[in-house]
Amino acid sequence: MAENEGFVNAGETLANGEDTMPQVGLIAQYVKDLSFENPNAPAVYQWQGQPQIDVQFNIRADTLGEDVHEVALKIEVTATAEQGVAFKAELLYAGLFGLRNIPQDQMQAFLLAEAPRLLFPFARRVLADAVRDGNFPPLLLEPIDFGGLYMQQQAQAQALQSGETAGEA
Repeated sequence: MAENEGFVNAGETLANGEDTMPQVGLIAQYVKDLSFENPNAPAVYQWQGQPQIDVQFNIRADTLGEDVHEVALKIEVTATAEQGVAFKAELLYAGLFGLRNIPQDQMQAFLLAEAPRLLFPFARRVLADAVRDGNFPPLLLEPIDFGGLYMQQQAQAQALQSGETAGEA
């Protein structure tokens, strides 16, 4: 027992009444910006063949208050064919997350991997509906492994940092 002295178990309440259990809550999710362009309508509906689809995405996390963070998922889609651009769609979909008692070393992983994973299915549906409303077949994006991408990005950053450190010696 003496070796546990000074440590607080997960979920234990401190003497001042503060709960130490990590807590995450999705406060709200919303479309911040949505754009759909159909520059070659109505001719585009006569084009034969499948367009080439290019999908780009980006994640941004901002701290809005002590325990409140906004995570924004930006998805840009361009569909091109031999004749030109079939359509362009851009979506900025965000969520407000309340985070308490999350260790600082795990905060970035949550904001850049887990939060986008929670938002993605809803952003995917909004984008599919926008493309369908432009009179194209719904664009159903494949699931994205945000955790894997985060780990890959962290490994690249560490490799780059250790390479710079080795070069300075």
